[in-house]
Amino acid sequence: MQKRNYQKELDSVIDNIIKKGIRPKLLLHSCCAPCSSYVLEYLNQYFDITLYYYNPNISPKSEYDFRISELHRLVSEMGISVKIIDGDYEPEAFEEIAKGLENEPERGARCMKCYHLRLESSAKIAKEQNFDYFTTTLSISPMKNAEALNSIGSALADKYGVPYLFSDFKKREGYKRSIELSKRYNLYRQNYCGCRFSKAQAENQNKLNK
Repeated sequence: MQKRNYQKELDSVIDNIIKKGIRPKLLLHSCCAPCSSYVLEYLNQYFDITLYYYNPNISPKSEYDFRISELHRLVSEMGISVKIIDGDYEPEAFEEIAKGLENEPERGARCMKCYHLRLESSAKIAKEQNFDYFTTTLSISPMKNAEALNSIGSALADKYGVPYLFSDFKKREGYKRSIELSKRYNLYRQNYCGCRFSKAQAENQNKLNK
């Protein structure tokens, strides 16, 4: 079975937006400033964007706070008109979905549940605040499963009645561009996804590389 081309689907949505001369309201779930940089540069041309920072997987709290401060700084220094919703820090929500999956590898079942946790919160906000679309910056990372993210987003779109903006932001050198923008704005680029499990995995890998 041929894989869906999510970039082509996004192109189609954008082409339609341009033809209609409209700027739909997009709720963009943000995992961090580096991943958001390219996505903002790209989508701000076509959408009125509100960033939603909801990442209960991130630990410790100091890491969470620093990442959100970097997101605010990025938006300010890019000089674009984008709102930011600071989501509640709910580490207990992540710990609950991670139970029994502590030994799963990166991109495994624990990560799938984490994607769902963050995207469902985004879908709820999108519905409550009457957004035209919702999506996430997560697919820009080579470590993230774009097919899984889009599948989860599609199911949540059906559940909450807000269209999911299908995407794979690593395409067209999106990840490379995010690195360039991170350097331009001197953004903090963490070496782990955010949760205590990915942090431990990164630390173990560093030890092996020494």
